[in-house]
Amino acid sequence: MNVVNVKGQKREKLGTKYARAARKEGMVPCVVYGPDTLFHFVVPSLDLRDVIYTPEFSYVDIEVDGQTHRCILKEFVLHPVTDAILHVDFLVLKEGVPVKVEIPVSFNGPSKGEKLGGKLIQSVRKVKVKTTPDKLVNTLVVDIHNIGLGESARVKDIPAVEGMEIMMHPNIPLATIEIPRALKSAAAAEEAKAE
Repeated sequence: MNVVNVKGQKREKLGTKYARAARKEGMVPCVVYGPDTLFHFVVPSLDLRDVIYTPEFSYVDIEVDGQTHRCILKEFVLHPVTDAILHVDFLVLKEGVPVKVEIPVSFNGPSKGEKLGGKLIQSVRKVKVKTTPDKLVNTLVVDIHNIGLGESARVKDIPAVEGMEIMMHPNIPLATIEIPRALKSAAAAEEAKAE
């Protein structure tokens, strides 16, 4: 499992005015919360790049006042124009306490459909799961070798992980093998000939 280390400074003064002042200094206001933890801190925005701007799912080890807290990214707010990080929420992990997270999906292929000229179109990038911290994984890998043209890999095709509950409907398509126009028109021409 990937781990990103972040070092922050505790925030004593809370509120919009102080958050705005911190952002002007290149810092991002953050909060860590959990079953028995809650504290506010600031981090240089550059230190959060590997947490926010990545498709990877990682643990985040946050060090504040000499204490390290193992967390996961829960939510973040970006500026609507500049994409600057405005605020980040982290959830502290506690052994044995289940958490709901979104884990990226990747595919093991190529599929039968791709070999015939089809194109893999991914419709879901992350899957919501509920599990304990010890069962968390970087990515969920779906085997698509047997998927043909026009067919889809669905949530139900994700291999079961012991102790992990998938929180999405099993029939939601994760990816579809799209039939290219050239193949569609060739098939239509064949049908016209047969008639």
